[in-house]
Amino acid sequence: QVQLVESGGGLVRAGGSLSLSCTASGSTFGTNVMGWFRQAPGKEREFVAAIIRENLNIYYADSVKDRFTIYRDNAKNTIYLHIINLKPEDTAVYYCAADEVFATNYISPHRYLYWGQGTQVTVSS
Repeated sequence: QVQLVESGGGLVRAGGSLSLSCTASGSTFGTNVMGWFRQAPGKEREFVAAIIRENLNIYYADSVKDRFTIYRDNAKNTIYLHIINLKPEDTAVYYCAADEVFATNYISPHRYLYWGQGTQVTVSS
């Protein structure tokens, strides 16, 4: 069983930056693929970024790839998401997700077995 705990959310002004972290505990098996999703009020949960432990391949949603950076510390079983030039439309609950197997439908939230509780990011204009 894997537990994911996010941290780092908060209230930020537009144009600012923020870093989120997600630490997995319980087992390293099940965390080969770790990523971030976000969900704004009234919207579906959407893929943001993912990173693979075994080969460090990285995937981004087109809408965020110029401002978001995902990276991981395998020794700590932790991933990070650094966001620059925050925009009001980045306001959402950001969720960490994990699964052992990488698949081509990695942007689908249904693909991930483990989820964190989410951390709120609010960007003021």
